Amino acid sequence: MTPASATAPSLRELTRVFLRIGLLSFGGPAGQIALMHRELVEERPWLSEPEFLRALSFCMLLPGPEATQLATFAGWRLHGYLGGLIAGWLFVLPGAAVIFALAFAYGALIDLAWVQAIFLGVKATVVVIVVEAILRVARRALKQPAHWALAGLAFVAIFLFAVPFPLVVLAAGLFGAATAGSAPRDLARPRIHPATLALTLALGLALWGAPVALTALADQGFLTDVGLFFSKLAVVTFGGAYAVLSYLAQEVVSGYGWVSTSQVMDALGLAETTPGPLILVTAFVAITAGLNQGSALLALAAGLMAIWVTFVPCFLWIFAGAPLVDWLEGQPRLRAALTAITAAVVGVILNLSVWFALHVLFAEVAPLRAGPLDTTLPDWSTFQPLAAALALVAAWLLLVRHVSMVPTLALVAALAAGLHLVGLT
Repeated sequence: MTPASATAPSLRELTRVFLRIGLLSFGGPAGQIALMHRELVEERPWLSEPEFLRALSFCMLLPGPEATQLATFAGWRLHGYLGGLIAGWLFVLPGAAVIFALAFAYGALIDLAWVQAIFLGVKATVVVIVVEAILRVARRALKQPAHWALAGLAFVAIFLFAVPFPLVVLAAGLFGAATAGSAPRDLARPRIHPATLALTLALGLALWGAPVALTALADQGFLTDVGLFFSKLAVVTFGGAYAVLSYLAQEVVSGYGWVSTSQVMDALGLAETTPGPLILVTAFVAITAGLNQGSALLALAAGLMAIWVTFVPCFLWIFAGAPLVDWLEGQPRLRAALTAITAAVVGVILNLSVWFALHVLFAEVAPLRAGPLDTTLPDWSTFQPLAAALALVAAWLLLVRHVSMVPTLALVAALAAGLHLVGLT
């Protein structure tokens, strides 16, 4: 455990500040990281600028939501393991509580026509939100011709040939590591005791897998499948929630048949409106899957399972790896692998954008399989002009007028509801 910094707050003050961060962390990882920077570096001398940037670089190396891991790292840096647990869970739990409430309300109300009209507005806006995410990530990630090539190949691999997302991430990382330049390698030894690392890993893995093992022993096949799938998702979530959503949708819709495509899209739209990490969409999907099984109790258990197996790994990666931060900074091949993965993620998010757009703008899409080709094409006769018009309004608000995300979602959803009231939906 790292010693607390000389400027470390009391546990009570740390709890108060991270509860505030958890309640105000709207706007995705960029906004959340900016909020933490203001609270922890600018307004309070708890972390220095170099400490904050090193921590952020480390968290971007890890699978999972980087903002959650950054909060956990900051808590660990200030008050060891207890501080990390407090900071990390306070970043997650306020948004999780809202997601649970919204998911159960959604299950009760979704059959109402006016609610469906509202969600048409939400889904049209989500298409543009994902486009905005592509532009934001591309500006940061595509700085060389090789990066553009990786993004293009990742898109083609997933959209045209249905290559699994984990394989795309692995291939990009291996390419980056293999083509890393000859920058000098820092041979400084990592500051961690092997016994401490082994104990942390053993305890973390045991806690992560315990609920999955218990449901398997109790012969609760659905809950075991939920635990195993979202555990796998936690390992491959490089590049944030947008990067993994197409893989999530493919598996829960086509693989397991738990939810519909429309329900996945509604889940993302609602997750965009809540505080906390966007990957909380996993809890919404799990709850909806449980409700589709016909049981509110099963839905509650599935939501809790998804939260546990999605976020416990975040603590495991931080507590095991945080003492390695200074050492990792000097590993050029590892950093090159991350750069390549980030570039490939642009193509992955582009695939998500096209997938969303097809399902929003067309009432019917159909698979096309011919040899290695495995893709989806729309039925052009089912084009939905109202959905397209709502998406254009959202694009104007987000990309031209630069209205923030939550007001845009509310405005377009309200417009769709108004059109329904006058009989246009």
